[in-house]
Amino acid sequence: MLKKTNLCLIVLVSAAWGFQKFDNRVDWPEYNGDGARSHYSPLTQINKDNVGKLKIAWSYASGGADTLQNRTQMQCNPIIIDGVLYGVSANTQAFAVEAATGKELWKTDFTDNGGTTSRGVTYWEEGADKRIFFGAGRWLYALNANSGKLVEGFGDKGKIDLKIGIERPGADNYVVSNTPNTIYKNLLITGTRVSESETALLGDIRAYDTRTGKLVWTFRTIPQKGEAGYETWSPENPRQRIGAANNWMGMAIDRERGIVYAPTGSAAHDFYGANRKGSNLYANCLLALDAATGKRLWHYQLVHHDIWDRDPPAPPNLLTITRTGSDGRPRKIDVVAQITKQGFTFVFDRVTGEPIFPIQETPFPQEAVVGEQPSQTQPIPQLPTPFTRQSFTEKDINPWASNLDSVKLMLRKAQTGTPYIPLSEKMTVFFPGTDGGAQWGGAAADPEGVLYVPAKEIPVHMTLIRRNQDDKSTAQTNNPYRLYCSACHGLDRKGNHDGSYPSLLQLDKRLSKAQTLKLLMTGRGMMPSFSHISVAERNSIIEFLYNNTAAGKQVVTTQKEVVPYQHTGYNRWYDSEGYPVSTPPWGTLTAIDLNTGKHRWQVPLGEYPELTKKGMAPTGTDNYGGPLVTASGLLFIAASRDEKIRAFDKKTGKILWEYPLPAGGYASPSTYVVNNKQYIVIACGGGKLKTKSGDKYVAFCLEN
Repeated sequence: MLKKTNLCLIVLVSAAWGFQKFDNRVDWPEYNGDGARSHYSPLTQINKDNVGKLKIAWSYASGGADTLQNRTQMQCNPIIIDGVLYGVSANTQAFAVEAATGKELWKTDFTDNGGTTSRGVTYWEEGADKRIFFGAGRWLYALNANSGKLVEGFGDKGKIDLKIGIERPGADNYVVSNTPNTIYKNLLITGTRVSESETALLGDIRAYDTRTGKLVWTFRTIPQKGEAGYETWSPENPRQRIGAANNWMGMAIDRERGIVYAPTGSAAHDFYGANRKGSNLYANCLLALDAATGKRLWHYQLVHHDIWDRDPPAPPNLLTITRTGSDGRPRKIDVVAQITKQGFTFVFDRVTGEPIFPIQETPFPQEAVVGEQPSQTQPIPQLPTPFTRQSFTEKDINPWASNLDSVKLMLRKAQTGTPYIPLSEKMTVFFPGTDGGAQWGGAAADPEGVLYVPAKEIPVHMTLIRRNQDDKSTAQTNNPYRLYCSACHGLDRKGNHDGSYPSLLQLDKRLSKAQTLKLLMTGRGMMPSFSHISVAERNSIIEFLYNNTAAGKQVVTTQKEVVPYQHTGYNRWYDSEGYPVSTPPWGTLTAIDLNTGKHRWQVPLGEYPELTKKGMAPTGTDNYGGPLVTASGLLFIAASRDEKIRAFDKKTGKILWEYPLPAGGYASPSTYVVNNKQYIVIACGGGKLKTKSGDKYVAFCLEN
């Protein structure tokens, strides 16, 4: 039972950090805990002295796991309100269970909703009206929080079509809202995920009325003529030609000031920008918007003219730090911190947008493919200290890599050794990899001004290759598989090593032609829908995959603009035994003191058990998911490919507890109290990094 003194402390801290309310428990009412996206809880019942006694309290099988091909995932950070836990199943259905027992209260049954992996739901209430907002496919649903039934008065009989308003000529149909939306009063502020090819829809940020679903405001992330930022695009009319620059990673909200902080993604095509010369505002930015009107208050562009897919991967963190002023006295500063795939942390004054630490515009190589004009400089924070290494050269090769000589030979022929090398027809190495560094799980922040960042350091290599298009014809022709599919699944159809993009060889042993055609129409997981392409193109892809008869066949493409290059895929670089070719650590957890910009500690996150048994120190692993930090000095995180959840001492980084999960916990844990008992809960969906898929939510509590 919580002591009365602890309860008083919880009430105070909860109010300061934006938790909704408190009686005999503390809720986890929002994505990543609160509007600050702090991943922080003021609870103290589970502490350093008793964390080793944690046991499973309950588990809930949410349903829908793909146990044959292991392609489903659950990235959901569940929310808990009034003793009810709300989450999303492995097959993208929203549900509610009793937070003390895991007993199901309701679950949706939306068929063919085009749902992809979801990171959670959003809660809103006004008096007796309590709603859950839930994105699946192109639809944003409003559900009655008590019953799970659609709220008929919202939008079109309970849902909004997110494609409406972001169309442009030549765009595809792919749009999803897979990261929870942000509430400001009676506004639902929404970002979307769109495709990353030249057919991407626009990435506008929009706010809807929570009661009616009516559109209230729109911020155009690619400006139209007459708006600030339009001059950073060439040729003219970028909204007619270019898509994306979207908020797919989520936002943070300072409700007291009425400011929403929205990172934006890369403009599409991710790895080629000759058709969008200029710095390309407001792509790759941290935006501060007036939450009531959508008006831009300030912005900072984190990458100019991004041709590396180096968009910010997670919502920013809002916290307060202490810095010494010009008068020599310490002063409190409310800041917004944005972590990046490159391993940087940008820290700004929350109101003015002024950098807290120096940021230096640094020159980088300029040699690129014909027509490309890379930015001459990129902004590099001088502090905080990067939480990943910044280059991969021969000295960084793992000395016991199984194919060491061939790795060295490949690297000697590659472009490597510095960030932001323009891609070319020569192999280019990204380090850290294309998806981080930091990834969508994000960082945790505590009231001491410390940021806790999970990251990974696995080299990725990529090459630009010319597309086989007929430049003499007014109609663009191409092999549809090569045009639409090969960037992810490879020209050889082998996918990539870690299974994030599966092999399509022997597809007939897994799916029928009819099933694959349906998949092309609906999309699934990371794969967008290709319902926008012609019947001839889809049939050509099917024939190529199943009969290989269309390998050289050219058909007229429906794409209005086909860029001359495509990339060879996200090739994570592993040795022949499946280990990264770089020296460990391959996954890390870092405590960064934002008061000073220095690291407090950094430790490996995860292990390969077979290497540990040989006497090797833990190497860390590739990881997906975020941390949870508590007032009792604990940091909980799963995320690693060894399918464990761990508790660390937040002061030292020492592991205090670990527990095997039924499937990988590629999600962020939540914590809450019901009936004077504190719980830790994690979604165990697996399905990444060649690990099995699962459907269980597992909750832990202390032994009685």
